[in-house]
Amino acid sequence: MFTGIIEEVGFIESCQGGHIKVRCGTVMSDMTLGASIAVNGVCLTAVDLRPDGFSADLAQETLDKTNLGDLRAGDPVNLERPLQLQTRLSGHIVQGHVDGTGVLEARDEQGITVRAPRELDRFLVYKGSICLDGISLTIASVSDGLVRVAIIPHTWEATNLRARKPGDRINIECDVLAKHVDKLLSRMQTSQA
Repeated sequence: MFTGIIEEVGFIESCQGGHIKVRCGTVMSDMTLGASIAVNGVCLTAVDLRPDGFSADLAQETLDKTNLGDLRAGDPVNLERPLQLQTRLSGHIVQGHVDGTGVLEARDEQGITVRAPRELDRFLVYKGSICLDGISLTIASVSDGLVRVAIIPHTWEATNLRARKPGDRINIECDVLAKHVDKLLSRMQTSQA
């Protein structure tokens, strides 16, 4: 489990054949073989640990549902180690289980606008939580499939958002609480019918 508070921006060394190699430093301080690590919000298992980075294998499901397969050498990625129970939960509950990808429509230092897939719309609400490329954010507006989130200067500087361009695919993880409420309500409606 993660919080969506990015610890470090790492850089892709290579991404090919279902294998990703990341160059980084901060998150390596207590990394162990087999540990979970969120890369652009995708929960991966760290293998091939080196002082300056790690590797991870990518399942076909991961390549199909996320933007990790789009990455090339030199691309910046958001990194976060898993939550430790004795720390504060600064963001929101993030599982690292990406629901799909959206397309970056617009960006500036105050915020970004992402076109989300239609099937995720029911989980997106004004002032609700959303995770974009692993970053815990609050929805500032949502209308006709366009999700706008405000970006504070710290987030702009501490994540890979500065490097993202309109047209880029963005990983989206909807709030797990919204998904559970949706399922409970649909069961209630089915039982009443």
